[in-house]
Amino acid sequence: MRASRWPTVGCVLAGWLVMSASGGIGATRGATDPVADAHALIAPTGTLRVGVNFGNALFTTRDPATGAPRGVGIDLVAALGQRLGVPVSHVIHATPGDVAASAGSGTWDVAILAIESARADVVTFSSPMTEIEATYVVRRDSTVTTVADIDRPGRRVAAAPRTGYELFLTRTLQQATLLRPATNEASMDLLRRGEVDAVAGLAPTLHEAYDRSPDVRVLTGGFTTVNHGLAVPKGRPAEAAVAVDHFIRDMVSSGALADIIVRQGVQGLRAVRSAGVR
Repeated sequence: MRASRWPTVGCVLAGWLVMSASGGIGATRGATDPVADAHALIAPTGTLRVGVNFGNALFTTRDPATGAPRGVGIDLVAALGQRLGVPVSHVIHATPGDVAASAGSGTWDVAILAIESARADVVTFSSPMTEIEATYVVRRDSTVTTVADIDRPGRRVAAAPRTGYELFLTRTLQQATLLRPATNEASMDLLRRGEVDAVAGLAPTLHEAYDRSPDVRVLTGGFTTVNHGLAVPKGRPAEAAVAVDHFIRDMVSSGALADIIVRQGVQGLRAVRSAGVR
């Protein structure tokens, strides 16, 4: 099951880019580049300030030697900075929810966030760029065998607050009770103590953490597909969001985003089949 439709940039500028074999960005078919032309609107300080969080390791992790952020998300925004001709700085937050909550602070220009209607009041999303399946982990002795068994009277589900999948469950669960422990570790403690029946999360992360666990198991299949996009804070000129959308569509349609995912060796994160897929 996919999440419902969401407000995204609905306009696409003409003139797609041609990506070079090395992953760099070549010239447009027209005389100007509509993304680069919007540099002052997207990065008004002259630096592309990126809201970064470490809550989703599929996009961003810390370099073990330097502590600096690295990963698919960092490579993607570096490509945007190159396209705009401006330097990139990282504004660090602990979680995706913290990034979204600070959208009105004026501290960042773009951020990678899960596309959810609950965030539409504070950011404008680009077209979807990636897909990640979300599912549940349950105790190994649980009678739950499928994702469809979760939303039943008396069931209790834990999910990290203000994540894309938690926002989806808040909107769609009809019978189960949703709890929001502060961290995934706290959610798993509740599961192991029998205080919840399932913990929601991104399937690749759950499989990596718990496939070999003797006391819990990851359910096959997903309850939604989480799409991420590049978000621009509300209140910015509409042309900025349009240009960011153009950039994302170009990265998807050219295969450049898929190449970044392969280069980073990330499993379970996929570029959408074509830009604008819902």
